[in-house]
Amino acid sequence: MSAKLEFGVNLNNREPLIAPDYDLKMLLDLSEVVESAGFDSVWVGDSLFSKPRYEPIALLSAISQRTSRVKLGTACMVTSTRNPLYLALEWATLDQLSGGRTILGAGAGNPEDGVRREFEALGLDFKRRASVFEEGLAVLRELWTKGSVTFHGRYYDYDDISFYSGTEMAPLAPLQKPPPMWIVSNPRLTGAAEPDVMRRRLEAACRRIVLYGDGWMTCCRAQHPDELVEQLGWIEQAADAAGTDFSRLVVSYQVTMNIGDSEEEARTVFGDYISQYYPELSQAMDLSNWGPVGTPEQIADWIRTFAAAGVSHFICRFGAIDQFGQVERFASEVLPLFTAEREGVR
Repeated sequence: MSAKLEFGVNLNNREPLIAPDYDLKMLLDLSEVVESAGFDSVWVGDSLFSKPRYEPIALLSAISQRTSRVKLGTACMVTSTRNPLYLALEWATLDQLSGGRTILGAGAGNPEDGVRREFEALGLDFKRRASVFEEGLAVLRELWTKGSVTFHGRYYDYDDISFYSGTEMAPLAPLQKPPPMWIVSNPRLTGAAEPDVMRRRLEAACRRIVLYGDGWMTCCRAQHPDELVEQLGWIEQAADAAGTDFSRLVVSYQVTMNIGDSEEEARTVFGDYISQYYPELSQAMDLSNWGPVGTPEQIADWIRTFAAAGVSHFICRFGAIDQFGQVERFASEVLPLFTAEREGVR
């Protein structure tokens, strides 16, 4: 794993729909602030109607024209609800627009009731989402790498499909071949399971990361760095079994935080915000597992713990209405504490 620490910001593309003082123009403005403040990446989320927000690919396309250096990613996109051919075309266009700066953070869909309803509305089998997810990832990687895809699966069946009719100079393709995909895995997101069930979940998730991904994206277990270390061990075993290089994988953590003058102040603001942003999950989970709250030094201590556990890219999502204030405070009071760790990143 890379020893260099990188930091990104999730721009909260749901917040313009729930906060009266944060609109879409401000979100685009914030992307420029994030880049100029020295962060490494910007991210947006995805949901159809269970937690409505502005559509991520269109939004990242706009952000790509407001920035020039930061990586652009989804944290995360539910790719199992999208036709992989259309997604491959849309993402290739985004990758070209951005000059090859994209990272597809891809997830199968979590077990919330709202997500189940999205699958149902789309005519998709929620129980089969993991298999659909894997087939879609395989199609994306082959199209982006080879320029065409021949694939015969249970859900997708293609013979020599490419974005090329014979009149173009070459098949339409992303600038990166392929754009990196960071695969989401949060096996403990909704509580404990029997040991054999958890083992099967972990084995399947780690195999998926190794076979289809260039990195692992996780979240929501901020009080349990030991679990991250445990899953990294499973991922390394999966890489050994597949004969692939474990060290090539980026380990990323999306952490929701609030920076305040005191822990009490930050916790109050954070709790109020998350109950609006994720009403279903916030009731089902201990909010302390979303991420740290408190002073800049408390935030930095949490980052140091998870960096020591193996995380190299932190995706920071700020649980506060004042997104600009949180970004600026993190940039001025937390980022400088990691100057040595970040030496040579850019």
